[in-house]
Amino acid sequence: MTIHKVLKYLALVIGVIGLILLGRIIIAGDEAIMASTAEQNSLLEPLMWLSYIILGISILIVGIFVIKGLFTGNVKNTLISVGAFLLIIAIAYVVTDGNETVLKDGTTLSASGDHWVGAGLVMFYILAAVAAGAMVLSGIRKLIK
Repeated sequence: MTIHKVLKYLALVIGVIGLILLGRIIIAGDEAIMASTAEQNSLLEPLMWLSYIILGISILIVGIFVIKGLFTGNVKNTLISVGAFLLIIAIAYVVTDGNETVLKDGTTLSASGDHWVGAGLVMFYILAAVAAGAMVLSGIRKLIK
């Protein structure tokens, strides 16, 4: 039996388990979920644990293949890409500033937290502009050829 068939059956089993747990939640209804913490935990906790397990397995597999790809591929290009990404993070952090902000629920967001939120937004804008520019450049190259 190949690894593909094993993974296909494993995905099918996990999907069926997820459907059963979701069915329990739907059958219980909104009132049961809002009623008590004990009933909430008995209904929601198994589905949450299934999600955590799937997320952990996914992160583990991605990590293994990334490390494998680093050692079998061109390390120089990988390091250049990581360096460029870190440079974009640094640029985004430098061009933003942070102010202590009172949120709608009355809590306070620190100046550092506000600074990182702003840097994340600027980084997103920079990466989106680079991606759009790459698509436009690719389209122009195809038109020229």
